[in-house]
Amino acid sequence: MIGRVRKTVIIGILAGVVTTPAAGGGIVVKAPAAGGPAVFDWNGFYIGGHFSYVAGRSDWTAQPAGVSGTIDLFDAFDAFKGTGSYTLGLQAGYNVLLPSRWLLGLEADLTSPNRIGGNASISPPTGTIGGHDHQTQLAGTVRGRLGYALDGWLPYATAGFAWSYDRLRWPSEAAATEETALLWRLGWAAGAGVELPLSPAWTARVEYLATGFGRDTARFPIAGHQIESDALIHAVRLGLNYRLGEDLAKSDVFTKGIDALELDRFAVHGQATLTWQYAPPFRSPYRGQNSLLPNQARETFDMTFYVGTKLWDGAEFWVNPEIDQGFGLSGTFGVAAFPSAESYKVGSDYPYARLPRYFVRQTLDLGGATETIQGGPNQFAGKQSSERVVITAGKFSVGDIFDVNRYAHDPRVDFLNWGLADATTFDYAADAWAFTYGTAVEWYTGPWTVRGGVFDLPVTPNNTDLDPSFGQFQMVGELEHRHQFWGLSGKLLVTGFLNRARLGRFDEAVRRGQATGTTPEIADVRRYTSKTGVSASLEQQLTPDIGLFARAGLSSPNLETNAFTDSDRALSAGLSVSGRMWGRADDTLGLGGLINHISAARIAYLDAGGLTAIIGDGRLPNSGNERVIEAYYSLPVLSWRLTADYQFIANPAFNRDRGPVHAIATRLRTQF
Repeated sequence: MIGRVRKTVIIGILAGVVTTPAAGGGIVVKAPAAGGPAVFDWNGFYIGGHFSYVAGRSDWTAQPAGVSGTIDLFDAFDAFKGTGSYTLGLQAGYNVLLPSRWLLGLEADLTSPNRIGGNASISPPTGTIGGHDHQTQLAGTVRGRLGYALDGWLPYATAGFAWSYDRLRWPSEAAATEETALLWRLGWAAGAGVELPLSPAWTARVEYLATGFGRDTARFPIAGHQIESDALIHAVRLGLNYRLGEDLAKSDVFTKGIDALELDRFAVHGQATLTWQYAPPFRSPYRGQNSLLPNQARETFDMTFYVGTKLWDGAEFWVNPEIDQGFGLSGTFGVAAFPSAESYKVGSDYPYARLPRYFVRQTLDLGGATETIQGGPNQFAGKQSSERVVITAGKFSVGDIFDVNRYAHDPRVDFLNWGLADATTFDYAADAWAFTYGTAVEWYTGPWTVRGGVFDLPVTPNNTDLDPSFGQFQMVGELEHRHQFWGLSGKLLVTGFLNRARLGRFDEAVRRGQATGTTPEIADVRRYTSKTGVSASLEQQLTPDIGLFARAGLSSPNLETNAFTDSDRALSAGLSVSGRMWGRADDTLGLGGLINHISAARIAYLDAGGLTAIIGDGRLPNSGNERVIEAYYSLPVLSWRLTADYQFIANPAFNRDRGPVHAIATRLRTQF
């Protein structure tokens, strides 16, 4: 009974405050003593993940000004910006449990911050001369652990070395451009924690860790100044570890992958995806600010953890901490139907932490036949009734619920192109990472589902920040019908949206530019207005091994995009084919095509040199529809899934003078 209470306490902490899991393979449970319970085997290798909330300070001195001060490194969480002084990281280690029950261990970790930093102004008696900004890009430690295995508990102390990679910036009037200095810092780490088994393989931990760094110097030669600074950071960490065992050669983690943690009221799943894409040389007679550039390669990486707990009857809470890194081709500019939906509208050279989803889902059982559902990301295993109401509230993606197509919707699994993953005309509410706050209600009855939702829009189109006043919002409605033809399943969706937001009209921007003799700027003519759109989506099995998908959509033709991409009318279709047809049941072949169209008003704006969030070649004398053909082949490789992808893109950014582009990509993914 005491052990159950302890486990409940730890799970409650992990579910109530964001936590992240690990990845791993085999499990070992030692034989129980006669008449006693099974004992968790702490020996051997483990890997895991942690979520931290941090605070700290950096004391600095500016030379030759001879002034000093302190930067507060704590940043409160801003729900509408998604920023705060939280981190997400991975750890790996090895434990030896002595016969005396003392545990000796060695652990290394790597931490990616959302934000650890701050800024200060440099103000000597003669007046302000500038300032500096301190941000930690990456950090890590290598530590020893000393613990004692109690009955179901492992309290421990830890100490060792710490490192961080910091970026300091100096914006000053003396510098023509902002100067940046990068510092490697070496220091110490010390802390204590307690760890508890959750299953024969998984353990949870709560840990306090302090890291300190001595004074280092960053020089800014253009401004003629230097900063000497140190840092002290305090972190409270919540984490999970997965035991690999004492012999890695016998572990099946490399061949079978990771076993998810699924308890009665708590579950953890995860995924990691690496995508590399290359655009070889293509015709590019002139370039604008947002043009797609030839002969370039880019990669993106993301690692997501899906942590959920059951709250009460029918209610679940899920949180998805994530690490992101990388850029799309040309910084995600130059093609409206962009070739990688694994690329966001923002990017970073260094991995950084985010919280894209945290939401509550309430299911109300209305009766009817029951069906068994498998556990997975953001989904508990169990049963659900055919007649039900599902309410989802919090932060998530509109695309999690609306415009879902089983053959073309997940760029980590199937098609990469934006225009095949979603209807390009569906200008769904989102920040620059494609997530927003809102509430959706779904009513399942027989073969029908009716959905509706209200969501927050960004403060300005395609911004990283959501509107904290909810004065700009989106309403979405969807009708779904599921059917069977000759025993083959399919469904039809009709989705409509209404945006109430401050948006600009392209014809007004062009007229204003002509009147003032300037390049038209859509931001200059924004006013509160309505934008609407409707799309239809079909998925249909043609045979047990071949699936068909198709989408068609249109939206208000003279208004700028709120959050997605440039499109006024679009049509896409394709096939998903199982490798079972040629004796490889786990392989998938996909083939799809897209036609993306924009209005004459948008063409005139681009031809006058206007820019949108995604495209703008500086002029557009020879416009044409974007046309995309994408083919991919996906197959399992040990515990990973490897995909080869090819895209033919005609008239990128609706410009017949540019391209065509032959983009190739490879994608490597694993999940548990």
